[in-house]
Amino acid sequence: MTPLLKLQNFKLRYGAVQAVRGIDIEIRKGEIVALLGANGAGKSSTMKGIAGLEPVAEGRVLFDGRDITDLPPEEIPSAGLTLSPEGRRVFGTLTVADNLRMGAYTITDKAAIETALRRVFDLFPILEERQGQYAGTLSGGQQQMLAIGRALMCNPRLLLLDEPSLGLAPLIVEQVFALISTLRDQGVTILLVEQNVAGALAIADRAYLMASGRIIREGSAAEMRSAGAMADSYLGGH
Repeated sequence: MTPLLKLQNFKLRYGAVQAVRGIDIEIRKGEIVALLGANGAGKSSTMKGIAGLEPVAEGRVLFDGRDITDLPPEEIPSAGLTLSPEGRRVFGTLTVADNLRMGAYTITDKAAIETALRRVFDLFPILEERQGQYAGTLSGGQQQMLAIGRALMCNPRLLLLDEPSLGLAPLIVEQVFALISTLRDQGVTILLVEQNVAGALAIADRAYLMASGRIIREGSAAEMRSAGAMADSYLGGH
């Protein structure tokens, strides 16, 4: 089976600094794959490179067999891939509903937009309740739900989630991880960058461990739950 996403010798640089050093990753349809590692390991840089927000220095990004390495970032959602970024990045002075509609900018069919909006509201009833409220007045957990909902508005086949539990209360974190599992059950493939290693491995099918811009270990979630892998994920990036 052709992987839904394949990174081949993927490299990304910031000036003279090589943030990602030639990694190879495969994600199959219907999986949750966790990308783990300490701060500075290169996880978020990898996500930005896949989404077209940072130029890939070398290597290729293949999505469902198509080379999207040099595709402009505004065209990547139309290919079926979206990013929910670290830090949520909602538009605080726009309403919840307007934030969500911003996520559907690639869709011209108004009926399709309303269908996508209905799906998001079914997943996040609180967003329907608050749809007329300014996003900047939402709680951190509600803003995270909004960020994920916005990324879902163009019906992606692959959802990139960058640190979705960051800064959230433990109860909200549980809800976010439960939601990620629900999305997978609904047919969305997910690449998850997450510092909450235990939470990520509890829902993931497989995982890659990054340190200093390289993949240093990969395996099933069960294999990666070993004490050694957990320790490396915190220490390997330093």
